Amino acid sequence: MTDLEKAREFFGGDLYATDATGIVIDEVGDHFARCSLEIARKHQNAYGGVMGGVICTLADFTFAVCSNFNQPHTVSLNCSVNFLGMAKGKKLLSESRVVKDGRSTCVYQIDITDELGTQVAMATFTGMKLSK
Repeated sequence: MTDLEKAREFFGGDLYATDATGIVIDEVGDHFARCSLEIARKHQNAYGGVMGGVICTLADFTFAVCSNFNQPHTVSLNCSVNFLGMAKGKKLLSESRVVKDGRSTCVYQIDITDELGTQVAMATFTGMKLSK
């Protein structure tokens, strides 16, 4: 089984993100994850834009995958999301990168764009590593 298959199987237990919202893990690696979401009418607000909660869920799920896959159990301590622009395409893409990986805490940045390259949001997560 590949790392991607393992990640999809394990994080498939995050039913809100995967089933209700439709987020897919596209790539996973050491302190890295790339996820995506096909924008549907259920994701849009009254103005036709993507709901902020959908963008936050995508960022949170991407953080969960990249900070927990093959690593100590990590939970969010803090999250900050900056909404940068309205998605123009039909798909949201999120990509994580580790900013700091300390002994007990970590910081990740999650960038969210659409498939056309439009910057939609940038999120910063601080996590705490739990001992097992």
